[in-house]
Amino acid sequence: MRVLLVEDDELLGDGIFSGLKHYGLTVDWIKDGKTAFEALSQKQETFDVIILDLGLPKMSGLDVLRKIREKGIAVPVLILTAKDAVEDRVHGLDAGADDYIAKPFDLDELCARLRALQRRSKSRAQPILEFGDIKLDPAAHTVTHKNQLVDLPRREFTLLQKLLENAGRVISRDQLSQSLYGWGESIDSNALEVHVHNLRKRFGTKFIRTIRGVGYMVKEIDKKEF
Repeated sequence: MRVLLVEDDELLGDGIFSGLKHYGLTVDWIKDGKTAFEALSQKQETFDVIILDLGLPKMSGLDVLRKIREKGIAVPVLILTAKDAVEDRVHGLDAGADDYIAKPFDLDELCARLRALQRRSKSRAQPILEFGDIKLDPAAHTVTHKNQLVDLPRREFTLLQKLLENAGRVISRDQLSQSLYGWGESIDSNALEVHVHNLRKRFGTKFIRTIRGVGYMVKEIDKKEF
């Protein structure tokens, strides 16, 4: 899951940033509303969910939220703020937020809410992803294949999750790379191909289909190939 964190408090932002990365998420951190709006307005940038503070410099969180919704940007937004009055929650939700959590908060609960938002955005009710003999549990960060636990590195787990969430659909190389690497992280030119190769070694060479010039997709189930 790729998360955009918009929080101007250095101490709190650093704690959330480090905590979410510890949970295996790809996180980009922005510290003012204007820069956040500009980043979200770029079509080449794709995020699975936004954590948005309301009291931001340069542009308030509510203004960011209203403006991205006006532009038709539908990425799920979780408001994170010290303002916990009913009126504040109502304003945030009416402006287009999908969830609301007040400071102080528990990191486990924040991660659970992010997973729930991602499921709803994919119209998926079940928390566990299943495809053939593969089962992926985002909360427990586990994968099993033919009832055997498979130990995957963080980025290969994230790549597998992204592909399973979009089974039957082609995902571009750029979208997959953004899911694996945040801003400022070094990435080799063939890093994505290496991760795909490793997943194919574990789950079968025909498990992930290459769409030349576009990206990758998980094929429809064929029991002979599993």
